[in-house]
Amino acid sequence: MPLQRILILDDDPAILEILDYVLTEAGYSTLTLSIGDHINEYILQFCPDLILMDVMLAGLDGRDICKQLKADLSYKTPIILISGTHNLHQVMFDIGAPNDFVAKPFDLDHLLISIERQFV
Repeated sequence: MPLQRILILDDDPAILEILDYVLTEAGYSTLTLSIGDHINEYILQFCPDLILMDVMLAGLDGRDICKQLKADLSYKTPIILISGTHNLHQVMFDIGAPNDFVAKPFDLDHLLISIERQFV
């Protein structure tokens, strides 16, 4: 069975490095991006099975990227938003909502459970 691919988008290099390491060790194939520009091109090239994305990106908002992707009803790839702003749970009720939300700082075990839940 091929490895499930996770696209990780965060503008903090330390978080990208940690997530890349943890998810690779957990058996996933990862692609990390520090900017959201041209994300559609990376999605077409990498064909992720899941997108893990920070809400606050340099010059972009992960919620907006999520809404744009979810606006295409044929796009079924799950999206998990992560953010240091703990009051973003209401985003789960918005149009174009992500499949899950994890607050920073996150417990790695909780994050892995959230990811695994998307593949069930």
